[in-house]
Amino acid sequence: MRGNLKTLLTFNVVEETNLINFIMVKMHGISRNRAKALITNRVVSVDNTITTHPLTELHPGSVVQLDRSKNKRAFHSKDLDIVYEDPYLFVIDKHPGVLSMSNNTRQLTAQAVLNRYLEKGGGRNTSHIVHRLDRDTSGLMVYAKDVQTQQTLVDGWQELVTDRRYIALVEGKLEKEQGCIRSWLTEDKRFVTHSSPVDNGGKYAVTHYNVLTSSNGYSLVECVLETGRKNQIRVHMADLGHPVVGDSKYGSKEDPMRRLGLHAYMLCFTHPVTGKRMRFETPVPACFEKCLNEK
Repeated sequence: MRGNLKTLLTFNVVEETNLINFIMVKMHGISRNRAKALITNRVVSVDNTITTHPLTELHPGSVVQLDRSKNKRAFHSKDLDIVYEDPYLFVIDKHPGVLSMSNNTRQLTAQAVLNRYLEKGGGRNTSHIVHRLDRDTSGLMVYAKDVQTQQTLVDGWQELVTDRRYIALVEGKLEKEQGCIRSWLTEDKRFVTHSSPVDNGGKYAVTHYNVLTSSNGYSLVECVLETGRKNQIRVHMADLGHPVVGDSKYGSKEDPMRRLGLHAYMLCFTHPVTGKRMRFETPVPACFEKCLNEK
């Protein structure tokens, strides 16, 4: 973390605690809300890694720094949130309607947003995409800050990622509370993906699902990907007769949220450089819950 001696405060951790409690003590009893604001506003680093989770566990020997510089980098975007950042990579929460990377149009991309942020910080890094989410799908994504980290993540993605889950809001009530969908997927010239129960030369796709709740004509479904094919969850939910809400491409007749009802809410992986186990989870989008509960 940057800063001069007047603006950079450094504290050594001597006992087990969490970040927000540590900040409250070290900053002479500031309020919990103020401590949380410092953390979420990207002012705090733990062992040289900017940390935005107030309940981050601290262990003896760690170093916590607060950069109070008025000139520190600030990140504000309506298109994504930075959930985690270190010298090697970002984990972001992409908002719906934002492309992961350029498709040769002038549409805004998450990659471009991150590049502007890095440029503002005066560094030489640029962001490099590791995996994609559909434009209309929201949720967790990883971007590398250098080509080597990107290549390590891309090449070892299947081994490094230990858990990856989505939340889907679908039409109707599913007949089974849980199950597994297996099919072969092919894409036509119109970029529509088709599903076949038998091998037709397409890509084999497996989705495990678990119904979390059903209400008001909708179901909230957790989906775990065994494979990561394009439009896999959207096609498989349509196969069940319960298309993702707002997904007219694959049979949805309703669009109450003005967005696709699909969110990548959990991502767990082994850090490609440090070897640390990383776990990130975001809440169910409020608009999903509104559809379930609205009378």
